[in-house]
Amino acid sequence: MVEEPYQIKVDKWTFRVPKDLFYNENDCWARIEGDTAKVGITDFLQNMISDIIFVKFNELGSRVEQFDEIASFESTKSVLDLLSPVSGTIKEANEKLNQSPELANKDPYGEGWFAIIKLENFETDRQNLLSAQDYFEVLKRKVETERRKLGKRGV
Repeated sequence: MVEEPYQIKVDKWTFRVPKDLFYNENDCWARIEGDTAKVGITDFLQNMISDIIFVKFNELGSRVEQFDEIASFESTKSVLDLLSPVSGTIKEANEKLNQSPELANKDPYGEGWFAIIKLENFETDRQNLLSAQDYFEVLKRKVETERRKLGKRGV
């Protein structure tokens, strides 16, 4: 049975934080699956940047350090880099995002994942990652900051 995620509802948005993932403060997540990590962007980030219209992946087989760029994506508002929550080698890219980049908006923790990375030193990387509970606290601060920017009209 999957544990219910942490969530915060703000106006018309609900931001979910699944409890089985690790997070970085750049709003990226990692799901550890044996010696690999599936990575993607959080619900909060996909909502803030709006509709994702294009994704560009780094080359498969590329070695990345924690917080290196592993993909970039363009939305109707901006262009951003996905900063890897873990170190390792890019093993797979989610090719579905080439045809349907909106999957990252519709299902950021499921079909909208970006890459799979073969882990090299997760125990060290883990020290720089947040648990779901810790990321949820960061998320609440980010939501409040966005509300203040918008004059409390909502995120």
